[in-house]
Amino acid sequence: MVSLSQTIPAMPMRDVSAGVGFYRDRLGFDVVHQDQGFAVLRRDEAVVHLWEASDESWNERDMLETPVRSGAESFIAGTASFRVLVDGVDELFEELRQRDVLHPVSRDGADDTDFGTREFATLDLDGNLVTFFQWRSA
Repeated sequence: MVSLSQTIPAMPMRDVSAGVGFYRDRLGFDVVHQDQGFAVLRRDEAVVHLWEASDESWNERDMLETPVRSGAESFIAGTASFRVLVDGVDELFEELRQRDVLHPVSRDGADDTDFGTREFATLDLDGNLVTFFQWRSA
């Protein structure tokens, strides 16, 4: 019988070192591993990978003759998102509010959704969306 478990998002960042600093200092993640262009961070059971999307050579290519294809083009940074299941979403909201990292739509607090969550969002340095949510009790 097949059973899926944890997913680990891999977020594209223009500068992984700067991204590590943001996720560590502003979102409270611990650095598990970091090397050239790649990092693994963890906060409790939540794990995120950061990978460097800094290839600027696409700016210099003739798109018809040489298509974009490195997979690490800088324009990818800021196009991703992930959601983190949280116990204590309101407490986390307050922690991150004090660190001034909230998405503009979440500045007034966590919201209850029509699909049964209480959640709020933040943006990392490149604009990747990170949403923290908690299932509401029935």
